[in-house]
Amino acid sequence: MDHTFLSAFILLLLVLDPLGSLPIFISILRNVPPERKRRVAVREVTLAFIVLAVFMVAGDAFLGLMHLSERSLEVAGGVILLMIAIRMIFSSGESIYAADVEREPFIFPLAVPLMAGPSAMATVLLLASRQPDRMTEWFAALFCAMLVSGVVLLAADRLHRLLGDSVVSALEKLMGLVLTAIAIEMMLAGLKRYFIGDL
Repeated sequence: MDHTFLSAFILLLLVLDPLGSLPIFISILRNVPPERKRRVAVREVTLAFIVLAVFMVAGDAFLGLMHLSERSLEVAGGVILLMIAIRMIFSSGESIYAADVEREPFIFPLAVPLMAGPSAMATVLLLASRQPDRMTEWFAALFCAMLVSGVVLLAADRLHRLLGDSVVSALEKLMGLVLTAIAIEMMLAGLKRYFIGDL
């Protein structure tokens, strides 16, 4: 399944799921002083972007080191995305990362694993390994998706008050449905390439 800039951007945005993570953002940043929230949000988004960019650049080397094929990565990435999608559809809004944090978050849990989690890492690895000649587009798509996530993180309290719990939950479930279809397509593409080859 070849991607365009727009489809890669949408896929990364669905995987990052900034709207669905609104309650988690609010919970984690609850004890951060208001004057520090903006700086913390920008720092965590930047760290998450760096982590995912490193995975994108080192994708081919990682696959070669681990003796993994693109087909296995595509199927594994689809399985991970499917699990994330199912969580998005059936979750009750609680998360292991939503616990009250007494200290200011640094890398964990905002940057990693909430934003730069296993599903996002698998997605950028897959994009880079399938079409390495379009790396500039993938970097741009990742940057734009992280930018949207950063804006949502900065405006988390305001958006949550504006939209309300029911709208946020409905949006998360809608994104989960779309992500389910993408995950199934990824798995089918990987299996087709394994059994039939590139057609």
